[in-house]
Amino acid sequence: FGWIGRRLRALGVRRDRSAATILEPQRVEMRILGIDPGLERMGFAIIERNGSALKAIEYGLIQTPRIAVADRLFQIHQEVNGLIEKFRPDALATEKLIFAANKTTAMDVAKALGVALLAGAQRGLPWAEYSPPQVKLAVVGNGAADKRQVQFMVTRLLSLEKPPKPDDVADALAIAICHAFHFR
Repeated sequence: FGWIGRRLRALGVRRDRSAATILEPQRVEMRILGIDPGLERMGFAIIERNGSALKAIEYGLIQTPRIAVADRLFQIHQEVNGLIEKFRPDALATEKLIFAANKTTAMDVAKALGVALLAGAQRGLPWAEYSPPQVKLAVVGNGAADKRQVQFMVTRLLSLEKPPKPDDVADALAIAICHAFHFR
């Protein structure tokens, strides 16, 4: 095969030894933990990418009661650790924090994001961060898409029976999808 064989192997294509003329693509699996940061409600999603196929493995909310911030952060850290332990993702992707008005809320959300990142770093997970327009562009094809459009495309791309609710969960799924599309 020469240079063509080297190029095909670099692209993950392998030759079937039983029939020298048949080429078969090697399937690449990647598991991604997507997180939509929040202190009271943090959306999470575990998706899997096999070739070009995407599949939702688990998604939901990490909710904290109205207790001391330190205790809420501890709970978030424990729950993100549990997700990483159970699902063994290959990467962590989060949404970039953009706040203009409420600085107090921004600080608390940043603290929550920090403990989620700590849990990932303790397990050696590579981390990627995407702005809301980047996520919308990757999932919908329009960086200015609205929430309904994002939910619609998330539902279609992951072959879900119904749109994910609440918005925090749909956003976490969209963030994970964005990461899957960026690392093909």
